[in-house]
Amino acid sequence: MSEISSGDRIVLVTGVDQRLGYATAERLVADGATVILHAQDKELADAALERLVAGGAEARRLRMVHADFRHLSEVDELGRMLTATVPELDALINAASVPGPQRRWHTEDGVESTLQINYLAPQRLTMALAPAVAAAKGRVVTVSSRLHVGGTIEYSDLDRNRGIYTPMAVYAQSKLALTMFTRTLAETGPAGLTAISVAPADFEIDMPQLRSHATAPVDSAADLLAVLSSSASPVLNGGYYEGTELARAAALVRNSRARTRLASWSLRLPQAA
Repeated sequence: MSEISSGDRIVLVTGVDQRLGYATAERLVADGATVILHAQDKELADAALERLVAGGAEARRLRMVHADFRHLSEVDELGRMLTATVPELDALINAASVPGPQRRWHTEDGVESTLQINYLAPQRLTMALAPAVAAAKGRVVTVSSRLHVGGTIEYSDLDRNRGIYTPMAVYAQSKLALTMFTRTLAETGPAGLTAISVAPADFEIDMPQLRSHATAPVDSAADLLAVLSSSASPVLNGGYYEGTELARAAALVRNSRARTRLASWSLRLPQAA
């Protein structure tokens, strides 16, 4: 990917091959931003790009990138590539996410799949790009969930192999971990960076098995993410939002010792070479 003009407002949106990511990218392009479009599925990535251009988006304001979050090596490679080509990033919107699968499965990296896709992959990508966001005095906006409040992190049984496995439990765990990380990033990340978590809708976007959720419009949620990604919108650094309102995050998010333990566990996993 060629280097983007420094005169543009540059925003990276992950998960544009999903409804929320696509709608958010569409809104940002309409607002005049240059948008780096991340997709996990290459074929869906091409289709998303074609739809955006067909809908009137200027092709020069779109850059497509691909990394399958089921493979941490691809995430690390994307981080290296973007670091080399995007010295300043005005906003990173972590919208890529999946529901918990009906049956547990592990990625090739040996991690429970929901935890890797919803937490570890965005955590690693965000850490790689944090200096670029800070250089632009920009923002990291992470899509959380109201369900994170009911989540737990069982370090000795992260895949719920010994306990009772449910898709909801592993999903809530992944969103809890991501919200904890975002709070830590706000407190310990490079100067100039602002990081917030947000549950952008009053329904669970990642729960398509619920018919009403599968068809509910996401435009309002996408608009909110676009607005919050702008430094012109006042926010509390490290805050957790439900819609536009600052809300009380789970106890573990507010517990610095718990967040330090999560960070230590994450660092023990294989890192980029």
